[in-house]
Amino acid sequence: MTELKEVITDSASVSQDDIPSLHQQDNVLLGKLGYKSEFKREFSLLETISFSMSILAVSCGITTGYSYPLLSGGHFAMVWAWFIACIFITCVAASMAELASSMPTSAGLYYFSAKMASKERSALASWITGWSNITGQVTLICSINFSCTELITTAIAMGTDGRVVLGSGATFGILMAIHLSQSILCSAGTRILARMTIVTLVLILTTTIGAIVSLLVCAGDQRASSKDAWTKFENNTGWSNNVWAFILAFTSPMWSLTGYDSAAHIAEETAGAARAAPIAILVGVVATEILGWLYYIAASYATSSVPDIMQSKLALPLGQVFLNVLGKKGALILWCSITFLCGCSQAVDASRVIFAFSRDNALPGSRWWKRINHTTQTPVNAVWFAMILSAICGTLVFSTTAFNSLASASVIGLYISYVTPIYCRVTWGKNKLQPGPFNLGWWSFPIGWIGIVWVAFMVVMLLFPYTQTANVQTMNYSVVIVMAVFIFAAGSWVFSARHWFTGPIPNIDVQSVSSSYSEKPDDREK
Repeated sequence: MTELKEVITDSASVSQDDIPSLHQQDNVLLGKLGYKSEFKREFSLLETISFSMSILAVSCGITTGYSYPLLSGGHFAMVWAWFIACIFITCVAASMAELASSMPTSAGLYYFSAKMASKERSALASWITGWSNITGQVTLICSINFSCTELITTAIAMGTDGRVVLGSGATFGILMAIHLSQSILCSAGTRILARMTIVTLVLILTTTIGAIVSLLVCAGDQRASSKDAWTKFENNTGWSNNVWAFILAFTSPMWSLTGYDSAAHIAEETAGAARAAPIAILVGVVATEILGWLYYIAASYATSSVPDIMQSKLALPLGQVFLNVLGKKGALILWCSITFLCGCSQAVDASRVIFAFSRDNALPGSRWWKRINHTTQTPVNAVWFAMILSAICGTLVFSTTAFNSLASASVIGLYISYVTPIYCRVTWGKNKLQPGPFNLGWWSFPIGWIGIVWVAFMVVMLLFPYTQTANVQTMNYSVVIVMAVFIFAAGSWVFSARHWFTGPIPNIDVQSVSSSYSEKPDDREK
C-alpha cells in the first residue's frame, strides 16, 4: 500500500504533505482501479451536487421541453407524464449511483461495463458504452445550446412585441457564438469550474422557484380550474391513439433528466468521490424531479387554453404562457438564459468522457485528447474537440426539427450507455461488484431490471416521429444521427478495434493494483 501511495503521489508531482488525507485515500482507491491521479481534487460534495444539478437544470429543461406534453395530452400530460417517468428514471439513477460509489473514476460508465461484463464480452461492452455515451454527451451539448439560442430568440421576440423574429441564419450565428464562449470558459482550471457550478445552482433554484410561484399567483382569472389542470386531456400530435400520444410526452422528462452521470465523470476531481458521486447523482435527480413536477403543475394551471398557446409565434410556447400571465417585463425578468451555464457544465462533462476514453486509446487522435494542460491541469484539448463536434451537429439548426432530433439522439445515446453497465451488473456481474459506501444490496437486481426495461421501451419510442403523418419537415432525424455513429463504431469494432481494444488500460505499473478493485478474487479466475 505504501508503494502505491508513492507512485500516485509522484504522478501528481507534489509532496505527500501537500495532499490532504481524504485526497490521499481517493488517489489510493483510484490506483486500485488502475489509474494515476492527474487532476486536482477541488470539487467538494456541495459543488459535485451543484455540477450534477447544473446539467439537469430543471428550469431550462421545463422551459424548452414544455412543448412535448402541450402537444401530447395538454394539461394531463404536463402533470402525469413527468410524474410517471420520474419513477423509472430514479431506478436508473440509483443503479448508476451504486456503480459510481464502487468505482469512482472519470472513465465512468464504460469502465463499469468492462468490469461487470464477462471476460469474453468485457471489451465489446466497454466499446458500446463508450461510443453511446460520447454520442449522447456531444449531442446533448448541442441540444442544450440550441435551447439557449431559442431562449434568446424568444426573449427578443417578446421584447419587441413580435416585430423582430430572427431567421435560421441569425440563430445559427448565436449558436456558434455560444459554443465559442463556452469553449474558452470550460478551458479554465478545476477551481474556477467548481465555483461556477455554485453560481449556476443558485440561479437555477432562484429562477425555478420564482417561476413556480409567479405562474401560480399571477395567473388570476387566466388560471385553469383544478379539474382541467390535473385531468384535461387534449391530443394534438396527429396520432389517433391517445395512449401512444401520451407516451410521447415522456420525451420531456427523459431529455430533462439526462447528464446525471456527470458526477461519475468528475470523480477524479472530487474529494471523497466514492461517497460524493452517488450522493450527487441521487440528490441531483430527485431534487430535479420534485422541482420539475411542481413547475409543470404551475405551468398547467397557468395554461388557460392549450389551442391558444399552440398558435403562438414564439420559438418556445412556454414563453407565451409567461407573457400572458406576467406581461412583457415580468416575463423577461424570469426568462433568464441560464441555459448558457448549463451548457458549460455539460461541455465539461463531455470533455472528461472524451479524455477518459482517449486515455484508453479508444478514440481517433487519442494522443491529443488525453493530454492534460500543464497550466490548468484540465484536458483542454478534449474540451475543444467536444465543442467542435457539437458545433458540427449545430448545422441541423437550419431544419425545423433540429431540436427534436438532437434531443432524441442525446437521450438515446446517453440512456443506452446508462443501462449497458447496469445490464452487465445484473447478469454477468452478480458477484463481481465490491460495494462502495452506497450500496443497494438485494434491491440492486429488481431496481436494475426495472431501469433496463424502461430504457429499452423509451429508446424505441424516441425514434418515432412526433406526428403520424410525417414528412420531410416533421420526420424525427435522430435515427440518422444515432445510426451514423452506430455504423462507424460497429465498423471500427469489426474491422479493427476487436483486434486491439481490450477495455480500460491501467496506467499505473504497481503489482498491488494488477487486479481490479471492482472484482472479487474468485471471479477473476473465471
